[in-house]
Amino acid sequence: MKISLKLLLSTMVVMALALGLSGFFFVNYVFETSLDREVGQAGDESSILGFAFETAALNVPAKYSVLPDRTVEEIAQNLERGGRSANRLIRIADEQKMVLHISDGFTADEQLLQQTEPDTKSYRIIQVEDSYYVHTCAAVNALDRILYLETMKDVSDVFTERAMGFSLYRRVTLVILLIGTVIMHLIASLLTKPIRLLTKATRRMSEGDYTYRARQISHDELGQLTDDFNDMANALEENIEKLEDEIEAKEEFMGAFAHELKTPLTAIIGYADMLRSHKMDEEKSFLSANYIYTEGKRLEAMSLRLLDIIVAKREQAQRTETPASDFFDYLSEMFTEENRKMQFVFSYEEGTVWAEVNLIKTVLVNLIDNACKASEEGSVISVMGRQLEYGYQFEIADEGIGIPKEEQNKITKAFYMVDKSRARSKNGAGLGLALCAEILKIHQSELLIQSEQGKGSRIGFILGGKS
Repeated sequence: MKISLKLLLSTMVVMALALGLSGFFFVNYVFETSLDREVGQAGDESSILGFAFETAALNVPAKYSVLPDRTVEEIAQNLERGGRSANRLIRIADEQKMVLHISDGFTADEQLLQQTEPDTKSYRIIQVEDSYYVHTCAAVNALDRILYLETMKDVSDVFTERAMGFSLYRRVTLVILLIGTVIMHLIASLLTKPIRLLTKATRRMSEGDYTYRARQISHDELGQLTDDFNDMANALEENIEKLEDEIEAKEEFMGAFAHELKTPLTAIIGYADMLRSHKMDEEKSFLSANYIYTEGKRLEAMSLRLLDIIVAKREQAQRTETPASDFFDYLSEMFTEENRKMQFVFSYEEGTVWAEVNLIKTVLVNLIDNACKASEEGSVISVMGRQLEYGYQFEIADEGIGIPKEEQNKITKAFYMVDKSRARSKNGAGLGLALCAEILKIHQSELLIQSEQGKGSRIGFILGGKS
């Protein structure tokens, strides 16, 4: 069952109970007030009739010491016809509660008469067929006789009004419930609209439309829920995009890896087959063997780089505090003009580096090696170091081919090469910067790249100090 229908039904039940109970008590209150008024009037009329009876008895001739029964009946007949209430219904009984006079239509039994004492007045409500009456009984003292005067006052109108009140209230309640149902349906639909929008958004997202967002139409708790849902959807979309990017990167990686393996392996197999199946002169045999050796070394270097990247994907580095001069001494011994045919300039400030030494040496070696591959022979490669307030900065600058701005955010991907033919000619596989990015990541650092195509590059990174 929909929540809007639950809200509507629960509201209607509460309204029906409230209207029913309030109507019952209201109509009953009016009825009881009217009935009390009629009972009071019946009591007053009974008292007036009793006083009139006693007054009439005093006017009886003095020859009677005791009021005769015939005189009692005559007085009763006069009381029936007198006053504004003609055709009164009365009954008079003697001391033994034997009836002396009864009006036509007086149909009450003698239960109230038998219960009434000489010094009391009593009444009751009785029903005779379809009519209701106030039945009163009171003792009257007339010429040393105790007589009992009973009256019946028709109060059917009060009961009829109560029945009409209940009937009218039922109709009014029904109309109010019908109008209330329409209004509450609109209110329930309005209140639950944010939920319906959230349900629609959830369904759309479950179908794969992660860009869909729920429309916020209120600023209450449901509005806040919609806002939180959209925030969650944004985070989910970002995570899915990251996963898709990672999947795409892995697919690109596998494609590039397969391609990088296929090219040298095809050459190795081809040259090996030539050496095996053909007799060649010494020079061609040497060239073939040399090509096999060169491509084999490139495969070996690539496999070692891949292994390094896998090893570098760990949570944190084992740092130690090391003088910056140690790194530059190591690099100056490894990179010389004789073995690389480049002009290397090492300039650095004294300071300390907080890092895992061997990993940072790997980063520096890869960055210098990439600078050499991007530069022509005899170019200047500058390796610089600078002590900062919050750490130590390394920077390598070259005068090579540079990196286009639109490709600078791609160069740390595995197997990505700006100039593939140039990189392969120098045994490059596009893994150096990917390894550098992973190593710097576990040092809470990253590559800082400044480059312009045709004018060289300046690549560096900053290692934070010991905290």
